[in-house]
Amino acid sequence: MIDLAQYIRDVPDYPKPGILFKDITPLFADPVALGATVDLLGAWAEPRRPDIVLGAEARGFILGAALALRLGCGFVPARKPGKLPWHTVAVKYSLEYGFDELEVHADAFPKGARVLVHDDLLATGGTSRAMLELVEQLGGTVVGVAFIIELAFLDGRKKLGSGYDIHSLITY
Repeated sequence: MIDLAQYIRDVPDYPKPGILFKDITPLFADPVALGATVDLLGAWAEPRRPDIVLGAEARGFILGAALALRLGCGFVPARKPGKLPWHTVAVKYSLEYGFDELEVHADAFPKGARVLVHDDLLATGGTSRAMLELVEQLGGTVVGVAFIIELAFLDGRKKLGSGYDIHSLITY
């Protein structure tokens, strides 16, 4: 079993002073670690039978698309405002160092679609909560929420609420 945590780099004071950023680019750069990450998340997600993986901009795109391919389902990007060319629905949210907004195409998936929400990191839960709201706005069903990293000391799970099946590969 590979220790994925050894591929996570700590970057102090990024993106602003006082934040210890967990950099996953070393994990992405190593083909064995990247493959193991996709396989581990895929093994957890597969029994949930998603139709779509919804991945958050920007790091959630990278693994989200690979995960969708592994699961044999589609991928939908949740993007920052103004990045999508079609009609969109949006959710504004707060995160540990400011505010942001995510959008998806209004026709990103059909009502009743089984959606796996994916992002690289669960911190305060703002981004993930916004993605859950986007799924619900479009009439989808969240079948799971998957992360590479969870910063448990920030209580992000609490913001997501109960009733969601949440999985993280690495917890700090």
